[in-house]
Amino acid sequence: MQYKWDEEADVVVVGFGAAGMAASVTAHELGASVIILEKAPEGEEGGNTRVAGQGYLNTSSVESAIAYLNALCGPFTVPQPMVQVWAEEMCKNNEWLASLGGDPQEHQHPPVGIEFPDLPGADCVHKFHDGPTYGYSYTWKLFERLVKERPIRVLYETPGRTLIQNDITKEILGVRAQRDGKDVLVKARKGVVLTCGGFENNQEMIRNYLPGVPYCYTSGSPYNEGDGITMAMSVGADLWHMNNYAGPSMALKVPEVRTSFSMQALHYSKQPPGGMIVVGPDGRRFTDEKFKTRHGKVPVNGRWLPLSTPCPMYMIIDHAHFSAGPLYDGHPSHGWTQIVEKYEWSEDNSKELAKGWIVKGASIAALASAIGLDPAVLEATVGRWNQSCAGGKDTEFNRTLMMAPIAQGPFYAVEMSPSMLNTQGGPRRNEKAQIVRPDGTPIPRLYSSGELGSIYSYLYQGTGNLGECLAFGRVAARHAVAETAWG
Repeated sequence: MQYKWDEEADVVVVGFGAAGMAASVTAHELGASVIILEKAPEGEEGGNTRVAGQGYLNTSSVESAIAYLNALCGPFTVPQPMVQVWAEEMCKNNEWLASLGGDPQEHQHPPVGIEFPDLPGADCVHKFHDGPTYGYSYTWKLFERLVKERPIRVLYETPGRTLIQNDITKEILGVRAQRDGKDVLVKARKGVVLTCGGFENNQEMIRNYLPGVPYCYTSGSPYNEGDGITMAMSVGADLWHMNNYAGPSMALKVPEVRTSFSMQALHYSKQPPGGMIVVGPDGRRFTDEKFKTRHGKVPVNGRWLPLSTPCPMYMIIDHAHFSAGPLYDGHPSHGWTQIVEKYEWSEDNSKELAKGWIVKGASIAALASAIGLDPAVLEATVGRWNQSCAGGKDTEFNRTLMMAPIAQGPFYAVEMSPSMLNTQGGPRRNEKAQIVRPDGTPIPRLYSSGELGSIYSYLYQGTGNLGECLAFGRVAARHAVAETAWG
């Protein structure tokens, strides 16, 4: 079949985040022409990289990194050739970025940042960011600059929709993208690299693949809707790690804002006056609300499982807590709502109360009725909590932080939703970053990197996603550029 191509390059990269940067810059440095297709408008590109904590993993030992990743995967094993390449490349992230003019600086603030220090090989973990100052998208700004200072074309508001495949050889010839409602056919003479993130904003995929959550909302990019998964599946790709994600946490999600709000009361170090608990649809507590999960995982019977989030959930607070300051932490350290949306939460919470984001009741019973809970059950739950506070011990869940009674009326409720930064699942890739079929054979000229089919199958080390984006972005580009151009 003959195609009328609108654009063409040696390598076509779908998605402009850390993985897309690593793939496109590496391909360019190897002499290839590159086009990046980006779903977001200019100024909102960057995917989760733009609003993550800005750290990336650089491991200090290949052998230790192999041991640590195998331990993180646990019973959800990953092929050892993949682990080997991951470990080798993760030790080179700093060296590579420094060679391009970056300024790798190791995080100096506590804690050190080893997520699972009891696992073998954990001492290989070192978190870095670009430049002497941590946070505020500084690492992303380096990544963005590395692309923009090179002749790499970025087509904004041009999401990839389908892959164009040779009917006989099954080679990927290019991408059918969309811009202004019209098809844009982009020819890839050597290969296509999918770097368009996970399915954090695709509620149907969340219901189908993520365990225990009927819905979940992201604190990251609203543009990650599983497009790469759909595209890859349509040309025969296998999937892996679809049940794994960096979550859940609990956050506020409202229709007016695309991404979730982090509540001050659930932040680990905050100790405002007044009391706070979270209850499920039965009006009872279900967890230590101040427990620091390990990217959503908590210990249960000797295993790490996702935090239980029985929906709907409600954060219950008293007036002392409500009047102590804004319930939302809007400091622009990480998160799409803070950094890109820049929602201005009122200092006294009055604006959000008027919007209905916060519900008020003169008594606990009245509050329960307003949010659809059994008044007697919620009163009993609050009574047990207040008794625990008086006795200095949480008899239900052993919480130790912010042990203050819910005593001063009126009382308030905020509905909490499961929240996450990203999913880990997607098309299965091999050690060459090739996307493979269920039988393990590669789909010719199709590669991937990043959170779209991440290597993390079970437990997750913070900063590991950005580190993997860099590592497998380079691997994908090297192998794509080595292909013989088909036309």
